[in-house]
Amino acid sequence: MAILKLKPSCKDYLWGGTRLMTEFGKEYDGDKLAETWELSYHPDGPSYVANGEYAGETLSEYILMEGKKVTGTHSRHYSQFPLLIKFIDAKDDLSIQVHPDDEYAMKNEGQYGKTEMWYIVDCEEGASLYYGFSREVSKEEFEERIKNKTLLEVLNKVEVHKGDVLFIEPGTIHAIGKGNLIAEIQENSNVTYRVYDYGRKDANGKERDLHIEKALQVTKRVPILRKKSFEPHIVDCDYFTVDKVVLDGQRMKKIFGEIDKTSFASLLVLDGTGKVQSGEECVEVQKGDSVFITANAGEYEMEEKFEAAVNEAKAAGLDITYEILGIRPCSGDVDKERQARLLERAKAAVETVTGICLGVGSGSTDCNIPLSMGIPSVCVGCYSGAGAHTREEYVEEASLPLGYRVAFEMIFGGRS
Repeated sequence: MAILKLKPSCKDYLWGGTRLMTEFGKEYDGDKLAETWELSYHPDGPSYVANGEYAGETLSEYILMEGKKVTGTHSRHYSQFPLLIKFIDAKDDLSIQVHPDDEYAMKNEGQYGKTEMWYIVDCEEGASLYYGFSREVSKEEFEERIKNKTLLEVLNKVEVHKGDVLFIEPGTIHAIGKGNLIAEIQENSNVTYRVYDYGRKDANGKERDLHIEKALQVTKRVPILRKKSFEPHIVDCDYFTVDKVVLDGQRMKKIFGEIDKTSFASLLVLDGTGKVQSGEECVEVQKGDSVFITANAGEYEMEEKFEAAVNEAKAAGLDITYEILGIRPCSGDVDKERQARLLERAKAAVETVTGICLGVGSGSTDCNIPLSMGIPSVCVGCYSGAGAHTREEYVEEASLPLGYRVAFEMIFGGRS
């Protein structure tokens, strides 16, 4: 098994919104959802395998069972799984914070420090964030401004736009501002030193803890002089390499690649629908999905589906407008043995009634809904006709009684 769809752990921090639930299809019972940990080996919020024989296991359990070969030879340089990938929906401002480097974090926290990057998936007009200092400050001034709550006056406030990328090295003071929806790629760490939190209180009426002493030790108190260039990648550092692939159905419909034994690949779907295929394995994906492809998976391909069809029709001169009202889910955690028994029963019913050996295939049918809920399901054609899903679709009425018999045979198995 080379392609794993992952289900995230969810975090309901007080600054979170609802967009990850309403727009990205994340399932959560709470009123707000701040973060989803899409690729996570971290004990504070693991991601879970959503398909195949390991469905329901955490990513860490899967890797322990399969061995480190699935993460690649590069991972041997790390004592822990190296990455953590999140979606972040900031309805309100996040705290002003800083992360330590690996040396300090391992010595004082027992886990990695945090090098990270932000990709602005979407943002409100005028949205901003804090990114380093606007000028150099002394340790004494830094500490004094924290105490008298004037720290924001010396921070570098940056207005952002959809598609912007920021690379945050350890020791860089920063904060995500309200109105931002971000994909964050970072080291596998949950170490954050909170410096200023606007005096907010948690659900218990208490102000959240600050970590001033540690922040004073690790913060770089100078401006970020220039934006780094990582061409041809979005970001390329010791911990991760990030690329953006746009399959718009016009300039590019499909992309091919190869994953060798050195590293795994992680795919985060920011919009649209499509499929990811490696060998005989094929996984349908949609906006918000996270996919883990094992090291040494070999050749793979990604293909965009809906927009490709629309753009092809537009190129042919058709005037098309559309609104996506919903996305039909794919299969979920279905018991393989029960599904196989149901399929054999359907084939036997058709052959008993019609004498025809039923052809079997996979596709998008009305079974998608129960399958996505873990309910074994099959869809059987019980009548003759043509033109399915077109204005010319028709059913031959004379074929319906035979179809009824197939349905009853499936339900009752030949019992009268």
